Amino acid sequence: MKKIRYIIMYFFVLMSCSEDNDDMLQTLATYIEGNTFETGAVIACAASDKNSGDILTFYYLEEGATDIRYYETNNDQVDSNIFLNYTRVLQNSTPFFNGYLGMFTQSSANEKWIIITFKLDGEIKISNPIRTKQFYKPTVWNDEVAINQQAPGMPNFVWIDNPVGDNAIYFQVVSDENNNLLSGTYTFENQFQYYNTNNVVLNITTEAPPNLILNENYNFTLMDVSKDNWVNWVIQKLFISE
Repeated sequence: MKKIRYIIMYFFVLMSCSEDNDDMLQTLATYIEGNTFETGAVIACAASDKNSGDILTFYYLEEGATDIRYYETNNDQVDSNIFLNYTRVLQNSTPFFNGYLGMFTQSSANEKWIIITFKLDGEIKISNPIRTKQFYKPTVWNDEVAINQQAPGMPNFVWIDNPVGDNAIYFQVVSDENNNLLSGTYTFENQFQYYNTNNVVLNITTEAPPNLILNENYNFTLMDVSKDNWVNWVIQKLFISE
């Protein structure tokens, strides 16, 4: 009886390993086959880490989304629009801005294309392809932003327009000193005022942002995103509300 029990346990271990391996070898084309899906439905981009050079892939996780997946190609020389070229990589996501966004971190010896997916309302949501450029065009990290606080509680942020070329859109975040996201917005212009949405083209802030408290510490983060969703330039700046 004891021997039979060990055989059964060994069988389940083998089945589990086989399922994991099958999942890792599954292409994005196989995953969506027979399912309803929507392309361009996950907001995502990637940057190179300023210290390690690792690829940091950020995504906005909509409320109710499940089964977040990370897919990548073998290199950057394939057609990024053919889902058969993307294979799933099993890895854990970590919270960014205390979970308002998610982030995958991966080291890679070559550049490639990445796609993030999740399930929502019975559909598979698929991001646009992200072209990594950690060697060709590593992300520049700096604090070069002008902050005008003439309007109390509504600081205006202005940065260099298209500083390294290839800009498509800007993503800006205002967060508190505990890194909680207060506002997350996209603009085509190289300026944003908290909280004035006149030039905002996409807003991921789900609730009305709170008023800034006088003399409290806050953070401003900017990502200069290219057409192929690579972050060319990141600004991180601490400021005190006036």
